[in-house]
Parts: sequence; structure tokens; C-alpha cells
Amino acid sequence: MRKERNPEFIINSVAPIRICDNGGWTDTWFAGYGKIFNIGVYPYAEVQIAVYPMADRENRIMIHAENYGDRYAVKPHASSPAEPRWNKHPLLEAAIDFMGIPDDLAFEVTIYSEAPTGASTGTSAAVTVAMIGALDCLTPGRLTAHQVALTAQRIETEMLHQQCGIQDQICSAYGGINFIEMYTYPHASVSPVQIPNSVWWELERRLALIYLGKSHQSSSIHEMVIRGLENAGPGCQQLQDLRHTAEKSRDALYAGDFVALGNAMMENTEAQGRLHPGLISAESQRIIEIARAHGALGWKVNGAGGDGGSITLLCDDHSYNKRTIIREIEQENPLFQNIPIYLSRYGVRVWKQECC
Repeated sequence: MRKERNPEFIINSVAPIRICDNGGWTDTWFAGYGKIFNIGVYPYAEVQIAVYPMADRENRIMIHAENYGDRYAVKPHASSPAEPRWNKHPLLEAAIDFMGIPDDLAFEVTIYSEAPTGASTGTSAAVTVAMIGALDCLTPGRLTAHQVALTAQRIETEMLHQQCGIQDQICSAYGGINFIEMYTYPHASVSPVQIPNSVWWELERRLALIYLGKSHQSSSIHEMVIRGLENAGPGCQQLQDLRHTAEKSRDALYAGDFVALGNAMMENTEAQGRLHPGLISAESQRIIEIARAHGALGWKVNGAGGDGGSITLLCDDHSYNKRTIIREIEQENPLFQNIPIYLSRYGVRVWKQECC
């Protein structure tokens, strides 16, 4: 058996997840154009690539999906159209395939995220953005943050044929607080919302992310909503209502007005419910009731909504009330979980570590 040596170098990459995506659903192909506000937060998705000389490795490409306990060799492309091209973790394998790493390099990719899978916080987008950022260091030239986001979105839509908007990848690539204007799908301009440190710190103190304890899954409800919006057209009132909440969120933060931001979050959640009542689950409604009872200013069911996933809460001036809300929510249902978050000033970050 060939003896494997230490890697020549290691590439590290991290990218934030996304919460409070006001204007979500308008960043899609059926919306045509959209306006979206979102916030990049820790915990990060992490990718680490250990690079070896090809002669030292039995398998050229290894994937270690740490959250799933999977470590396996990536096989060459299927020889028959009937065989799947990507196997255990198609998103990861497709990203490696797309980036076209030189054949004389062998490497092992380790992926990890503290954010639960299926939390409706764009975790898969964060993983893909971090993955592309790291793989980019093994190819000629460099991608900008915007190109990384577009590449991640293309992999999901064009290679894996999944329903996918653009805002999750943009938030992970850019970080911070973003106002995104999609002028024609999938092309968009991104305006970072720059606010004073005092507003940044206060926003961070007031926000809470509650995981409902089970993964969000796309469902027949989502397919029904998509069909309805596709038939209604980009200018329909349902999409317009969602777009307006993104503008209101941006303006509220520039003014340092947390009451207005909370109102925009609630308006967006109500607009989601008008798309289909099933998008606001009974579990989300219960969390909202507890938050309202203790003076929360707003709440946003993250992502598209539906069963599972998570909800962002915006609490009032008093930290005690926030702690009371979290305590009562976790006592209400053993599956409900507060996920500690911190605002991320940066998007995808990549750095190289030489090995001895």
C-alpha cells in the first residue's frame, strides 16, 4: 500500500449563512425581477482543502462531509447515461466538476457547518460558495465575489436542475447586510447597507434565530405556489408586496428604526402567508405568539416557508425579554432550538496555509 505524506498546502474558506430574507421569492426565474434584503451571519460554512502531489495518493479526489459522517473517493464520470453523474453529495461533486481542477493535483475536501441542514438559512448556498472560493485557488485567475455567487447558483440550477433563487449565494459571497436588485433573472446589482457601529451592534443584540427542529423540505405547497406565481406574471400583487418589504427594511436600517424594520419583517411574513397559508407552519405561528407576548418587534419565517426550517426574531430594547422569549420557546417544544448568531461583516474568505 502506498504511504501517504502530509499535504503540500491547505486552503481554508468560510462563508456566512443568511437570515431575514425580506423580499424572498422575488429572486427567482418566475419573478423575472426582484428586490431582496438579507443579513449575513455566523455560524459559517467551512471548507478546507488539503492538496497533495498526485503521485502520493491512491484516490485523486476525496470528500469528507463531516456533518454527515461521510468520507469517500469521488469516482470518474459515469460511463453510461443511465448511471448518475454525481452520487452521495451531488452539490459538492458538481462544484468540483464545474471548477475543472488540474489533473496533476490530488486533494481532500472537508466540509463542515454548525448551522443545521435544512434550516432555511441558505446553508447549502454557503457551503457551495465556500467550496468554489477554495477551489478557485487551484485554478488560473481569480473569481470576484459576484462571480462566485453566480457560479454557485449556476451549479444548482443548470447542473442539478433545482429550483433556486439568487439571494442566498449573494449573501454568502458578500456578507454583511445587503439590498439586492435583480433587474433580470439571474443578474443583479448588490448594494451593501452601511450603518454606524452603534446600529450594527444593536441589531446584532436584538436578533435571534430559532430552528424548528426539523429540516425544511421543498414540498407540493412550494410547487403549487410556483405554478401560481408563474401564471400570475412578474408584476402580480403578491410579488409586489414582497418586493416592497425589502425596500422598507433597507430604509429602516439606514434610519436606525428597529420598529420599522420589525414591521417590514411582519409584512413579509404575512405576504408569504398570502401566497399559501401552509408556508407559515403551526410551529412558526406558536413561536410568533411567544415572541409577541414578550414585546418582540418583528419576525420573519426564513426562506420560502413551509414545514421545518427557522424563524428570525427582532426583539425589543430589553435583553431580558429576548432571553425570556428564547427560554419559553425552548421550553415549549424540545425540538425548538436557539442558534447563536453574530452579524458577519465579511462574505466568503479564503486563505492558504503552507505545510511543513
